[in-house]
Amino acid sequence: MRDIPDRTVRYVRKSAARIDAATPPDRDRAVDALRALAILGVVLGHWLVTALVADGGTLRASSPLQHMPWLSPISWGFQTLAVFFLVGGHVATRSHTSARARGVPYRNWLVARLARLFAPVTDVPALWTVAAVALLLTGAEFTTVRTLVKLAMSPLWFLLVFAALTAATPLLTRVNPLWPLAVVLHVDLVRFGLGGPSWLGWVNVAAGWLVPFTLGAAWSRGELERRRAGWVLLVGGAAVTAALVAWAGYPASMVGVPGAEVSNLNPPTLAAVSFGLALCGLALLLRGPLRRGMRRPSCWAAVALLNLSAMTLFLWHQTALMATTATGLLVGHLPGLHTRPDAPVWIAARLGWLPVFALSLAVCWAAFRAYELRSDGQGPHRGRRTRSPRSHVVRVHRGRRTAEEAPDAPTAPPPAQREAHPTARSV
Repeated sequence: MRDIPDRTVRYVRKSAARIDAATPPDRDRAVDALRALAILGVVLGHWLVTALVADGGTLRASSPLQHMPWLSPISWGFQTLAVFFLVGGHVATRSHTSARARGVPYRNWLVARLARLFAPVTDVPALWTVAAVALLLTGAEFTTVRTLVKLAMSPLWFLLVFAALTAATPLLTRVNPLWPLAVVLHVDLVRFGLGGPSWLGWVNVAAGWLVPFTLGAAWSRGELERRRAGWVLLVGGAAVTAALVAWAGYPASMVGVPGAEVSNLNPPTLAAVSFGLALCGLALLLRGPLRRGMRRPSCWAAVALLNLSAMTLFLWHQTALMATTATGLLVGHLPGLHTRPDAPVWIAARLGWLPVFALSLAVCWAAFRAYELRSDGQGPHRGRRTRSPRSHVVRVHRGRRTAEEAPDAPTAPPPAQREAHPTARSV
């Protein structure tokens, strides 16, 4: 029995060494590390600021930021979506450039990338359609069902915007980020300064996320390699954001708050975009330290495996929170889970629930991770498959064929082809 921990440690170290050895030496591991950090930021952020309050027989969405606005600056540490788009623009630009060099038609390139993006998505609306109908038939209040479905579907908006920007990659490779930034600035001037219509803000859904996406394209062109660029973005973006919050009336929270008159995220405001620029600057500055850290096999293996399941974690983390909340109702109204988030004691209680959320997410991961493999020609995919090169790390980790045995995976693909795609399954 005493040998079990030692054997486990040896097995983990051996597996990490295999993953490390299988990774092409010229792969930029910082890209995968940044994506992993962005995933963790989104998941932890939602788990910390999303509360489902039991009000009689109804569950209503709430947030500690709604009752304790002094916590708003904490939300800045978990609003990492701009890093997703930065990495996505970088990867999409490199991938499209590589595809053109190899003579791959645009249509084939786009179909392959969108297949990777949307392969695991269909299970979420399918499950929640069944769940919503079942809840309504068993007497659940419509308000509760609407709250649950809205939270479960909330990650999907990101995929639609990301897919649109990916499709436009050939047109965006040379776009200066200042152009979409100028659009966001003028939209906010009309909305908030001149009393323009509120619907105009939805223009910023495209323009706002286009800013970090085009920054990613500039990164792929080698225009952001100097540390000065990162510092300018970080310091400038943070200063502008602080000024907008302090003197222009923008909300301090960088995530949505139920009941708030203005949201920085839905649709994106100039404050959200300037904060995203600061985050992008920080990400660029972290590339060096992350590359050094990823030289450790254990660190790289953890990042690689997290990237393999990135979409599953992203799509199901809200479901994991709601499953835990619903199960807890069988016991009663539990602090930090069903109570109003209006006091610091709620924060302490919620921190205690994080491991339970993680366990629930692990169950979702075990149930649905196979569907994330469909775009690689693995898993239960019955439809037409788009073949795409599987990476060395994926094959080694899953015990598949080696690079030499796989006809669809060249032994030494171009760097852009080895770059992980936006959903990070091609690690």
